[in-house]
Amino acid sequence: MSISLIGIITVQVFWIKNAIELSENQFTSDVKSSLIQVSENISEQELSNFYQKNFSRLAQNSEYLSDSEIKDFIYQQVDTARNETFTYAQSILEENYRVPSEFFENDSIDLKRIYSKEEFTLVKNQVSSDEDIHDLPADEHFVKYEQLEDYQKLNLKHQSGIMHSRLPIYLRVSNQELVFNLSNELSIRGITTEFKYGVYNNDLSTKLKSGYFRLNASKTYMVPLFVDDNGKSNYQLYVSFPNKKNYLISSVGKILGLSALFIIVIILAFISSLYQMIKQKQLSEIKTDFINNMTHEFKTPIATINLALDAIKNPKIIDDKDKVLRYVKMIGEENKRMNAQVESVLRISKLEKNQLDIEMEVDDLHDMIEEALTHVDLLIKNRGGKITSQLNAELSEILSNQFHLTNVIVNILDNAIKYSPESPTIEVSTENTVKNIILKVKDQGMGMSKNVQKNIFKKFYREETGNIHNVKGHGLGLSYVKKIVEHHQGTVYVESEKGKGTTFIIKLPLI
Repeated sequence: MSISLIGIITVQVFWIKNAIELSENQFTSDVKSSLIQVSENISEQELSNFYQKNFSRLAQNSEYLSDSEIKDFIYQQVDTARNETFTYAQSILEENYRVPSEFFENDSIDLKRIYSKEEFTLVKNQVSSDEDIHDLPADEHFVKYEQLEDYQKLNLKHQSGIMHSRLPIYLRVSNQELVFNLSNELSIRGITTEFKYGVYNNDLSTKLKSGYFRLNASKTYMVPLFVDDNGKSNYQLYVSFPNKKNYLISSVGKILGLSALFIIVIILAFISSLYQMIKQKQLSEIKTDFINNMTHEFKTPIATINLALDAIKNPKIIDDKDKVLRYVKMIGEENKRMNAQVESVLRISKLEKNQLDIEMEVDDLHDMIEEALTHVDLLIKNRGGKITSQLNAELSEILSNQFHLTNVIVNILDNAIKYSPESPTIEVSTENTVKNIILKVKDQGMGMSKNVQKNIFKKFYREETGNIHNVKGHGLGLSYVKKIVEHHQGTVYVESEKGKGTTFIIKLPLI
């Protein structure tokens, strides 16, 4: 059972771990896809803005860009902050040439080679106008970017990159645009947890970042921004997710919760089974010990009764009236002993089932103590011991059943005598608290260990002494004591140390 339980839990834990890892891998894949799309969206938006500003209007009555307009491009940028004028010019040159054919003689193939010529001019302190020289009249027609040929789009992208590479990053894209794109792309892929971002220029922080963003390579995702024609970029967008762990766990939360619930149920069922098995084993051992004890308790009186009966049957004794009466008295006493033991067992059984009728009336605890002392007087004298009493309680009237409570005191005194290896010395005392009277019975006997103290009031429990049966009893006396005291709304507990004696303390409520 233990191996199976460990195996089931191990498989569950392994499965849960794999589920979280798969969720994390999917999360990483979705985040990377989102960042790549964000980078493309920002570049496309910049290119679209560049096109709208510079190429969206054409000459009158023209529907498409002519070859000359896309081949010859002049762009002028005025920077009033730096007091600079930047001019960029590009021309596309075409060269037609022939290549001899390998398949046909005296024949050739016409080919076209395209060149790009670029010129850059930076003039300081010569700013005279805020208008770009490429601005066209307002009555020109709008041409869509999608209508351009592929090579024209690539050329525009190159021109846009050249123009914007001189601008700082925060003028090319804003925080609002970054947040919008990131939120949109992440939500499309089902990622709704909080994120932080920051844009860096080759490991140097820029103005584009969210609050409290800290760069940590192991906990952030990166994508380059504004990649040039050579696939290189000076800017990197980093994104981190502060609540990533909780988000991943919550993504498999329902399955994780069910698995944890079933594991707990299995563990509790396993513990309960073990507990029941151990408890049944202990009960079986206790009942076996009880039967053995009862056998020892009944063996002596039965043997005595048989011997007395055999003696009475003897012709020499049957005519001796005194001897017959003595043997009859012996039979009666032994029968009374067995009957008392049976009654104690039945009494405990009735207490367990709440079938014992205990009537309460006002009694004086001191009177019951004195009566109990007379019951054990002969026993203490036979052992050569003594009992001293200090009944100091000023208030001693309680609501009780005199018969049962007297039996409780007798049981405790009897234990003190039986478990004193030498001549027993017993002290009985009482004292008052605000609402209770406390009875203490202290002996100087063998004492008991902590483990015995925890089990001493359990039914059928007796301290193990091997196979030696040197102390009479069947483990019901103190169980009876506890039940009766609890019926009187009181408590009983024991203080003891091995080899130094035992003190039983009974606390009962005053009237």
